[in-house]
Amino acid sequence: MFIELLKKRRSIRQFQDKPVEQEKIDTLVEAMLRSPSSRSRNPWEFVMVTDPLTIAELSETKPHGATFMKNAPLAIVVCADPAKSDVWIEDCSIAALILHLEATDLGLGSCWVQVRLREHSEGRASEEYVKKLLGLGDTMVVEAIVAIGYGKEEKEPHPRSSLLYEKIISEVC
Repeated sequence: MFIELLKKRRSIRQFQDKPVEQEKIDTLVEAMLRSPSSRSRNPWEFVMVTDPLTIAELSETKPHGATFMKNAPLAIVVCADPAKSDVWIEDCSIAALILHLEATDLGLGSCWVQVRLREHSEGRASEEYVKKLLGLGDTMVVEAIVAIGYGKEEKEPHPRSSLLYEKIISEVC
């Protein structure tokens, strides 16, 4: 059941020294490409990174919240061409979520690294750093990077008691 997959999915930041099989990478790619997109504009593009040196450089995208990525065997950079859709942020976010869920379904761990609106260093945006590192064109923007691999850690689902039911409004009259 889908709810079981949602319970199982957790952010994994420690990865085994084991590559992700090409068959699983192909499944991840298909899942991303099947992501819904507003008016089927599909503004997203994905950069698949398996080179350990490039992943290590990507782990320096920002001072906090990216360094764990250096040991991931796979990093997927979620980009877009904003000229294709005014809701590229939403479309990229949906695709990244689909990616996380498919990774979980395949027995892989994953974790989101926010790039858009983050700083790499004083006066330099994380997005600028990633675009230069990967040779992305001027029209592309970078939303996030998703680090993927076989987890070294296994986390329990969040208990149902921790869910924020107070955020649910049944009806407003």
